Amino acid sequence: MSDSKKEGFREKISAVGVLVSLGIIYGDIGTSPLYVFKAIVGTNVINEELILGGVSCVFWTLTLITSIKYVYLALNADNKGEGGIFSLYALVRRYKVKWVVYPAIFGCAMLISDGFITPAISITSAIEGLTINNPDFPTVPVVIIILILLFFFQQSGTSVVGKFFGPVMSVWFASIAVFGGYHLIHNLAVLKAINPIYAWNLLTQYPGGFWLLGAVFLCTTGAEALYSDLGHCGKENIRVGWGFVKISLLINYFGQAAWLLTQEGTQLNGQIPFYAIVPDGFLLFSIVIASMAAIIASQALISGTFTLVNEAMKLKLWPNTRVRYPSTNLGQIYIPSINWILLAGTIAVVLIFRESSAMEGAYGLAITLDMLMTTTLLVFFFSTAKKSMLRSAALALIFFSLEGMFLISNLNKFAHGGWFPIMIAAAFFIMMFVLMKARGLRERHTEFVDLKHYMPLIQDLQSDTSIPKEATNLVYMAVAKSNQYIDSNIIYSIFKKRPKRADVYWFIHVDTVNSPFASKYSVDTIIPKKCFFIRISLGFKADHRVNLLFNKILHDMADNGEIDLVSHYDSLKKHNLSADFKFIILHSLASVDSEISTFDNLVIQGYRIIKRLSFPTEKMYGLELANVEVENVPIMVGPVSSVSIKRED
Repeated sequence: MSDSKKEGFREKISAVGVLVSLGIIYGDIGTSPLYVFKAIVGTNVINEELILGGVSCVFWTLTLITSIKYVYLALNADNKGEGGIFSLYALVRRYKVKWVVYPAIFGCAMLISDGFITPAISITSAIEGLTINNPDFPTVPVVIIILILLFFFQQSGTSVVGKFFGPVMSVWFASIAVFGGYHLIHNLAVLKAINPIYAWNLLTQYPGGFWLLGAVFLCTTGAEALYSDLGHCGKENIRVGWGFVKISLLINYFGQAAWLLTQEGTQLNGQIPFYAIVPDGFLLFSIVIASMAAIIASQALISGTFTLVNEAMKLKLWPNTRVRYPSTNLGQIYIPSINWILLAGTIAVVLIFRESSAMEGAYGLAITLDMLMTTTLLVFFFSTAKKSMLRSAALALIFFSLEGMFLISNLNKFAHGGWFPIMIAAAFFIMMFVLMKARGLRERHTEFVDLKHYMPLIQDLQSDTSIPKEATNLVYMAVAKSNQYIDSNIIYSIFKKRPKRADVYWFIHVDTVNSPFASKYSVDTIIPKKCFFIRISLGFKADHRVNLLFNKILHDMADNGEIDLVSHYDSLKKHNLSADFKFIILHSLASVDSEISTFDNLVIQGYRIIKRLSFPTEKMYGLELANVEVENVPIMVGPVSSVSIKRED
């Protein structure tokens, strides 16, 4: 699908668009009824105050956080049709406020850590339905087998089965509405819980009621996907889809509440409210459709994690990682390392916690923190880009208060499993923080020199036959963004480290811009047919394979008569063979002669470890099959170390 067609698809409300949104966006939030009320009730004795208060909290959580914050406000903070925390960061970073990067990377770390919990709890909750009639059914091995198959399948792409996601989820939402409605019609009085006074009484009067917010929050854990997957469906399709989804969810939640009120004075004792409301004869169907919905929810989260990491890489906030494109679908990517890390993490969750009730303790805390980061960036966006101080103040007051309460209640989960996603998120945050600081160190201490001062030197070097020719075309990846200045490292490499003579010098700068799918370039001629500066501007969602892009640029320039792509060697030229190209990749290393602080030294050491484990730069740019040389160039990241030595007579 071309970008223009994609834009058109996103702008229109259509049955197909709504169906797609059901399949790839609502899986996580749509499978929440499997475990929300089980978590709210827990080991408490069932009574009216608990049940009506719980369903009232669910209703207002879905209304305030999911509907108002995400479906209305966040979807209006789109970046040319794209959503998510990095799209939002790309919108606000243009205001040159440094602190906005911290909510972005913190939220990213929290969202990725959620990827370790969601597949495990969703699939486990669905499969646990089989224990109703078979208490000894081995859920753990079955869940692990499903997870292995799910993650193994990622490398083949999801273009084929993806077409079935929408219809399957449509059946799921229709089914949960029917199951819930079956019990709701027998006790319509439960609808009085729409009155927020029931939620208020639960939080203020029920013993330990405030801490139940941690369980209530599970009903909205998939709300971030509404915003993150905006680019796949378009805001109007998402909003129409949410109308159907919310009604189905609420009917099911109120149906569960109606059934629970029939059990007043007892405890759950292992019963699962979601499966308890399923009419006799439909249990197996409900388990099958729940399992399919859980797998689809997991698939959507895995794909979303791939997209998130890919965007972080483009913004230079994540180490270089191999990215594959398993299908021709626009935007569908596969990141092997992330896939296998997620698989190992989800299996660890299943083995550590074993039951969905135990996983509930690990679920929610990281997402609450992620939502607070999104709120922070949204408040900044509406106060700057939209210049709507009233809207940003109201947003800050309402959602910092709400999500703050959810955070406090979720902190109670830390000792009961919440430590797991926080530990994972902390590791990812530290990694991104080190990368960001190391990049800042390099940029702060990388010197840029006036290129025009070196033009005579370049021309003399090109004419000096006493120096062996390095290549016909020598290509450098430059940090400098304009043709006026060039990295001193490049000058060091050409003239000082080892003089490198070439017929044509190319300096390429790749810039990641705020527009998601931008792909354009400009050419500045430094010396006609001898030296060029190319600036390639790519969106944070665009393909960054520089080798292919550079090849396209070369042919455009050859067609315009700016360059000659035929070999300059006489023996090859007469056979009309193509000219040779050599790429020089420069790696900046902190000079051992620098005096640096302890903090900077830790950053540098951490960066070196990350760099060793990262995908090589030449492969990242798609240059692995080209003629590439990697050079280490020292840079001073502090004052020169003082030394003292005396000459003896």
